[in-house]
Amino acid sequence: MANEIEKIKENLPAPELVTLADKIVRVIEEGKQALAISINETIKATYWKIGRHIVEFEQQGNHRAKYGTGLLTNLAKILRTRVGRGYSHPNLNNMRKFYLMYPNFQISEKSTSIFQISEKLTWSHICELVTIEDPLEREFYEKECDSEGWTVDALYRQKERGLFMRLAMSKDKEGVQRIRLTKSCSYA
Repeated sequence: MANEIEKIKENLPAPELVTLADKIVRVIEEGKQALAISINETIKATYWKIGRHIVEFEQQGNHRAKYGTGLLTNLAKILRTRVGRGYSHPNLNNMRKFYLMYPNFQISEKSTSIFQISEKLTWSHICELVTIEDPLEREFYEKECDSEGWTVDALYRQKERGLFMRLAMSKDKEGVQRIRLTKSCSYA
């Protein structure tokens, strides 16, 4: 039995080696997190720019676009053959809505970072948010996703359950006001 314990002790790594491995694991995890954030920001910036191009093409200098042209359907077919999946009619429509609902995005010329939507929000979050027509309601859910760390599923559930409307219709107006003020909604 003593020999077996000695063999186990011999096979254990030195504490310094374990400490080094822990440091390296932390560096790797931080790198993965930074990469994920960078990819997410690049996707959002790219899709916003695509939305801008679509809107500018649709409107051709006019205040409003002509409808019924089949632009997104035809564009989706072309893009699918040239760049592959991810550019379906519904996704292109979401990019278009993204640009229209967030027209004042500032995209840095040095990087593709978007400064007005939290880095916590993914393209999937944005696809849920652009389905909300009311700017106050959309901002409420956007702020909740950011501050509470909601997943896309959580956002969808809260939208379907009407959290915003339940709070808006609450008899506890002071409580709703406190929530609104703590979430920094700008549509007062």
